[in-house]
Order: sequence, then C-alpha cells, then structure tokens
Amino acid sequence: MEEFQEQVELFKKSLFKNLHQRLIKDEINISQYEKYMTVAYSVVDTMIENWMNTQNLYAIKKPKRVFYLSMEYLIGRSLSNALICMGLYDIAKEALLEWGYDLEELMEQEVDAGLGNGGLGRLAACFMDSMANLGIPAHGYGLHYEYGMFNQYIEGGKQVEKPDTWKSVPYPWEANRFTHKQTVHFGGNVTRVAGGETSPSVWEKYDDVLAVAKDIPIPGFKFGNVNVLRLWSAQATEEFNLADFDKGDYIAACERQVESENITKVLYPNDSKFEGKMLRLKQEYFLVSASINDIVQRFLREHGRDKLGEFHNYVAIQLNDTHPALAVAELMRIFIDVYNFDWDKAWSIVKKTLAYTNHTLLPEALEEWPVDFVEKLLPRHMEIIYQINYFFLKEVSLKYPGDVDKIRRMSIIGEDGQRRVRMANLAVIGSHKVNGVARLHSELVKQVLFNDFYEFTPEKFINVTNGITPRRWIMSANKDLTNLINEAIGDDWTYNFEEIKELEKFADDKSFCEKWAEIKHKNKIKFSLYLQYSTGVPVNPDTMYDVQVKRIHEYKRQLLLALYAINRYLFIKDNPSTSIVPRTIMIGGKAAPGYKNAKLIIYFINKVSEMVNSDRDMKGKLRVLFLPNYRVSLAEHIMPAVELSEQISTAGYEASGTGNMKMSLNGALTIGTLDGANVEIRERVGEENFFLFGSTVEEIAELRKENYAPKNFISKSKALQSIIRLIDVDFFSQDEHGVFDFIVDELLNRDKYMIAADFEDYARAQREVDKLYLNKEEWTKKSILNVARCAYFSSDRTIEEYNKLIWNASPVLLEKQNG
Repeated sequence: MEEFQEQVELFKKSLFKNLHQRLIKDEINISQYEKYMTVAYSVVDTMIENWMNTQNLYAIKKPKRVFYLSMEYLIGRSLSNALICMGLYDIAKEALLEWGYDLEELMEQEVDAGLGNGGLGRLAACFMDSMANLGIPAHGYGLHYEYGMFNQYIEGGKQVEKPDTWKSVPYPWEANRFTHKQTVHFGGNVTRVAGGETSPSVWEKYDDVLAVAKDIPIPGFKFGNVNVLRLWSAQATEEFNLADFDKGDYIAACERQVESENITKVLYPNDSKFEGKMLRLKQEYFLVSASINDIVQRFLREHGRDKLGEFHNYVAIQLNDTHPALAVAELMRIFIDVYNFDWDKAWSIVKKTLAYTNHTLLPEALEEWPVDFVEKLLPRHMEIIYQINYFFLKEVSLKYPGDVDKIRRMSIIGEDGQRRVRMANLAVIGSHKVNGVARLHSELVKQVLFNDFYEFTPEKFINVTNGITPRRWIMSANKDLTNLINEAIGDDWTYNFEEIKELEKFADDKSFCEKWAEIKHKNKIKFSLYLQYSTGVPVNPDTMYDVQVKRIHEYKRQLLLALYAINRYLFIKDNPSTSIVPRTIMIGGKAAPGYKNAKLIIYFINKVSEMVNSDRDMKGKLRVLFLPNYRVSLAEHIMPAVELSEQISTAGYEASGTGNMKMSLNGALTIGTLDGANVEIRERVGEENFFLFGSTVEEIAELRKENYAPKNFISKSKALQSIIRLIDVDFFSQDEHGVFDFIVDELLNRDKYMIAADFEDYARAQREVDKLYLNKEEWTKKSILNVARCAYFSSDRTIEEYNKLIWNASPVLLEKQNG
C-alpha cells in the first residue's frame, strides 16, 4: 500500500509538471480536453524510458526485425489501453481522484485517431499490440491521414459524410521525427544503362514529395517492450513558390504544396473518377517507397553494405492485403538500380523477405490498376513488373506447356479489356508465403481465388487465423468483468490468455453466474446511458441487446437483420397479447461514400427504425436503432453490453471477421453462418453455444450452379412475402414513392447474397435465441463458456503463428535485459 501511494504521488508530480510546463496552465483555467492531455503526457513521459531502452536494445542485439506495412491502423483511443498495459490504471485513477478529476470522464475526451476504417485497420492495431507484448522486434508503417475516413452523420435517415477532423486538437501520442524524411518520386522517365533488359536503369526527371515520419509508441503489457508505429505525412519539397507569389499568382504559389499534401489528406479517396484512382495509387506507392527506403537505410546503419546480400536474414516484411504490393517492385528497384545486384540475386532476396496476407475474396477488392496509370506514375516500376511477369510466366509455361488459359490467369498483366496490373498476382508471385486469415478463408484462397498459384507452389500457402488483443477488448473495455475473472481465477490469464480456460469450472457456480449476469446488466445500463448522452436516444437495458456492427456491405447482410426486424414487428402486430422477448436491435457501420447500395441500406434501416419506434404497440417489445459513426471508441462501449452477436454474412464472403471474436470475448452468444472465423468460433465454444443457420459454401455454390432463383424461396415463405409487400407499397417510405424499389427488385430477381435462401432458417435460429434467453441461468452459463473457450482468438496466438510460420524472428524482451 505504501509503494502504491508513492507511485500515486509520483504520478501527481508528473501531472503538475505537464500542466504547468507543457500546457502552461493552472488548475483553475483548464478545459476538460487539457485535463486529458495532462494525463496523456504524463503517461507518455512514463513510457519514454522503456521506449528508448527497447529501441536501443534492438540496435545492440541486431535481431531479425519484422516490418508490417498497412494502409490502415485503427488504433482508436490510446489512454486507457496504455494505462492498462503499463500497470498505471489504478495509480492514475487514484492520483486524479485526489486532484478532483474523474479518469473515466477524461478518457472520453480523447478523439479516435483517424488512421483506418474497418477490420483491416483494427487487426493491424491488434497485431502491433501483440508484437510488443511478445517482444518481437517489430515496426509498423502506415500513413498519417489528416482527415481519416470520415465522420458519419445521419440526416433525414441518410448517411452524410463530414471530415474527420481528429487533428484539429493536439494529439499527445505521437513524436514528430522531422529528421526522418524520405523522398518519394513520381512520374518522369527511364534511361537504360548499358546492358540487358534486367540491368540497372536511371529513373529521372521525376517529381518529388517528402515523406516525414511521425512515431506512435505501442507498449507491451506491464512495462515491457515499446515498439513503434511509424506514419508518413506528405509534404512538398518546395512548399511555396515566391516567384509566382511576387507575380500576384497566389494560388499557383501554393499549388505544389497542396498537390503534395493531398496524398495523406484522406483515407480512401473516392476512386470512382480518374483523379481519385490516381490519388489512391499515389498513396499506396508513397507508403511503400518511404517505408522500404527507411527499412533499407536502417539495415545499412545496423549491418553495413557488405551484408546487404543477407538482407532477408535480418528483415521480414509483411504486406497487409494488396495495398502495399508495389513493395515487390520497389525492393527490386533498390537492389538493382541503387546497389547493382543482378536480377536473380535481387529476386531471390525479395521473395525471401516479403510475405502477403490476403483479406478478401471479393474481386473488386483485389486492386487492379490500368497499365497506363502505372506507366505514367511509376515508369521504372512498370518496367520491373513486366520483367517479373516475363520470368514468372516462363516458369509457368515450362510446367504447363501450351496451357494458354492458365498463363493468362496467372499473369500480373490482365489483358481482357483495358490492360491492368493485377496487384494481388504481383503480391503472390513476389512473396515466399501467402496466408489467409481463417481456416475456411484460407481454403477458399487455395481452391478458388489463387487456385492456379496454389497448384504451382502449394508450399507457399498457409493459414493464420486472426485474433484480437485481450488488453484492449476485455481488460480495457470491460473492467468490471476483468475484476470478476481475476477474483475467480487470479490474473495469470492477463499474461497468458490460455489461462482463461480456468473460467469454465465456474459455469455451474450459481453465485458466480449471478455476479456475471449482474455485470452484463450493469454494462447494458452504462451503454444505455452513453447512448442517451451521445445521441439522445433512450434504450431500455431490460431488453435483449441484439447487435450487428461492422462496415456496411451487401455481403455482410445488414439487410437480412433489417428484414428480420420487420418480421418481428409484424408478429407483434398480429399477436399483440402474445408474450415475446423484448429486443433492441442495433446496427452500426459506415458505407463507402461511393457505394450507393450500402448507403440505401442505411437509409432503409433508419426508415424501418422510424416506423417501428413510433408504433405504440412496440413499446417495451421492440426497438430498432442505427448507431451512427461506428468507430473503435464506440465499439469499446458496445462490446461489453452485447448479448446477441449477429455474424450473418453469406458463407464464403467474409474472410474472418474480428467483431465476432470481440463480442464472444465479452460474453455474447453468436447467431451466424459458417463463414469466416465463425466456423472456428463455433468449434471452440461448442456447437450447443452457437446459433447456426444458413447455407454452407458448398450449398451456395450448388444453388448458383442451378441458376439460383430467389422467387422459389420467397414463394415458400409467407413471412418474406409479407415483408417484401410492405416495402413494395412504400409502407416505410410513404413520402417517397419507390425509393426502395432497388431492394425489392434485388430480393425478387437477383439476390446475389442469398438473403431469400437463408431467411427462413435465420428466423428459425432466432426463435431458438428467444427460447434460450427466457432461461436466464442457461444463457448466463453459455455466456461464461463463450469467454472461457475463446483463448485461441487472442492476437498473441496469431502473432506467434506468423512468427513461427513466416518471420522466424527471435523475441528480444526488455524485462530480461533489465534483469
């Protein structure tokens, strides 16, 4: 207790120091955000010693390093997670209490870092957390977006995008590295040096953009290693043209600066037009060029020029999806043009260094760039890509003589229609390992998406099922549950998540189950109050919280849940005196600005919500809500409160999903299809603790083979007929005739994602949910078992597999060094 109080006093001194010397404020004239900043700076100050010691230790030991390239890092808020990881949470809370501040209130002041959008970015953030926790010498590379994705507002039921101005206030978690700059080239032309086609070339007369580094510390658990996420911000090499200014052309004077800085303005510019596509390609190469050059320069500082031929023994680069695929060509360019390696030697090193994670089976997400785009923007890289393709297809033709179709499919250059560079093919060809992110997904990658490549080099393809960090998603997000688990089984599980299985023995303990249920209800009340405060919408915590939160996409089938909400609405209308489990159905997620169908689904959900929630017959029985601006900080409020997790994507479309893991980790029961990681979650938590429905991948393939006709299924479902009729007669859009005609037409005539085929089975599974929910004791038992059996879905396990199967980097643990 004495030691704890000493630490509290030290933290208070740090608070005063930062308040007075950094913010130049006193205790009276200070805003809530400034109070938060005072705490954040104090935490960063505590972290700095470990941060520097970690990086110095890596420099001394010269271990193999892992470099993670990702266009997104959805890190969310940092304060709570840092306090948990550094063992400072209770200390800070007590110090602030004595100072008259509430830690929970101050944590709500922090804005989410606008560095990502959905699962891809959140996964990258979890991976960075686990690499630090496990002592893997790792560095993340990404882009420092000024405006991030966008803030989503709902106006008149429709999504409206507004700038995510997360940088409008100081961000205390980053260090500006003005001395760490890279120069990125665009355009120009190529002059061949004497020799063959694979000899070095001179890339010249290009335009330059500066990449300036900003570093964010990523702490491991309990004062362990602190790794670094390095983000690149675009700046002009010449920010201001004084000659143009003196002529009175003020716009031209700043034009160069604006054009350069646009590269890191916004995550995912709308690429429905030429300018958006070109900017997106610029972003991807900007990330790749700055990062790869930074990696090579770090290597040369540590190991020297003489060891460059052993680059792959000291460097592992993981490509997070297809976005950084240009790393293949960039690394080849550096080895050949800058360091004069011959082609074969350079290619051998590149393939041994790079590995590629595929995150999607959707063709539109695999990225294909028009050849003329790449030639214009990156002429030297286009030459290298042609050469890579030439040598690779030569190998393919030797193995499959005369198989022109296979050669066409495996080529990096797509020749049908407009000639295109297939980035996924480039990533596969240039990597020594290719992994999917769930067992089912990895099988589909091998058997469907990259079947030709799998047959050509089967040893290259592996599976590494995704995971999430328990530090963020239970210890930080659900502190009451964490405390209950600690009381029951001790805190070993916080260090080794496998120990969470000890919780299973308490599933039949009546007293423990009652405490578990009390915490879930308390979390529901907290989330209800949060919603009331943030949106003004009241939610009854005595209803079941039925939740689907994720990016809005047709294959994720938010529409299926909306149709089921209508089905439930009609049942209550037709059976007003029948007892029914009261539910609050909540759906949240952003639609890409140019994705018309997804935005229409959001509008439809909101119109259904408007009708249901205004009907007095639904009071105490059914509410439907759309949760605006879904983001990490909102997820941290939602996950502890969820009771039913909706994971209802069409089988074969979701690569993995991680929301399913987060909800299960917090004691929610899942209703879902055999898609993505649902398959493995169901196996781990037990079939009896999972509400399964829907067509399998094989059954869907058979339906498509038989020319799937949704009307055949609709004709057998009176419920679906009634729902479609209501939409068709504008019941939910009485002032806008035909606004949802597309939805009706899609359901009747195309139904690409098999909603009609799965609807009745989904309704059947939902009846099972209702039946079980009435048995509170059994529901609570299954909730406990979901948590106790989800150790496999820790990102620590995922990263250990990446390291064992792909990277082969030796952990370097700071605490061992400190003795």
